[in-house]
Amino acid sequence: MLIGLACLAVAITVPFLLPGRYIVTQSTLFFIWAVVVVQWNLVLGVGGIFSLAQMALFATGAYSTAMLGFYWKIPMLAAIPIGGLVTVVVGMLVGLACLRLKGPYVALLTLAIAQVIYVLIVNDTDCFTSTGGCMPLFGGVRGIGQFGDIGLRELFPSKWYIAHYFVALALLAVAVAVSIVVIRGPLGLAFQALRDNPGYAASRGISRFKYQLWIFAVSAFLTGIAGGFYAVHVRVVGPTVFSFSLLLFLIAMIVVGGLGSIWGPLLGAAVLMLADESMREFSDYRNIGLGILLTAFVIAWPGGLSGWLQRRRPKPASTTH
Repeated sequence: MLIGLACLAVAITVPFLLPGRYIVTQSTLFFIWAVVVVQWNLVLGVGGIFSLAQMALFATGAYSTAMLGFYWKIPMLAAIPIGGLVTVVVGMLVGLACLRLKGPYVALLTLAIAQVIYVLIVNDTDCFTSTGGCMPLFGGVRGIGQFGDIGLRELFPSKWYIAHYFVALALLAVAVAVSIVVIRGPLGLAFQALRDNPGYAASRGISRFKYQLWIFAVSAFLTGIAGGFYAVHVRVVGPTVFSFSLLLFLIAMIVVGGLGSIWGPLLGAAVLMLADESMREFSDYRNIGLGILLTAFVIAWPGGLSGWLQRRRPKPASTTH
């Protein structure tokens, strides 16, 4: 907790010490992706559920927020939490669909669900409204824009991106706090029991049905909130949020950081974001470089950065009596 509070204090000072717009906006994007991977880690690392539907849940929050603002003119401050609740419903439906499956079958089913949603959005070409031209219900390949703002651009005309930075930082702080409560609390212990000895856990009254739905719901809400804020931040929502390369990029953050740990996803997100930015000028070799980095971590440090740091910690000296 002390390390987390120290990191939070440093993050608060960044816009004042490094006020450049590029650094602040990239840090905001880092916070948004970090929220996603921290919550994805609850499902994948803590729950042991090989779900690949997290980006579909992120897109659900983004699209719900955008559609509420565009079609019903609901203010974004209300639309974002509503989008989070819609994402919870979708997340629980995905959890129900995965209850009878394990391992790679869950991964295939959740990936198929995400791809079906993507295909439906891309192939949505029928006019739903003629406002500003023919507009499909989900925006089609163009996406949805002009759905509103949370008001920070009006309050801070020239520094709105700094205000967005602090909103994203607050979301990440909440996501990490929830992650700590889940991992250290009864929910994390229940999943640890189900993972280590499912037969004995079931005989002691730990219901896989109940806890799997819980973990999907908790993870989905904050993921949907992050999706809604992402929509407000970039001011448009399109099918690019379903990008397979983006999904692999985010899951690589969890692997590099360390599955099931509290701080691992944050470490992995920071390392891969920095690596991605450092290779931005070498676009032809960017994916190759990230692939080599991921392979190196899988082979040399299968426990990720958090596992490596845990092994490096000095052990307490033993005492003889």
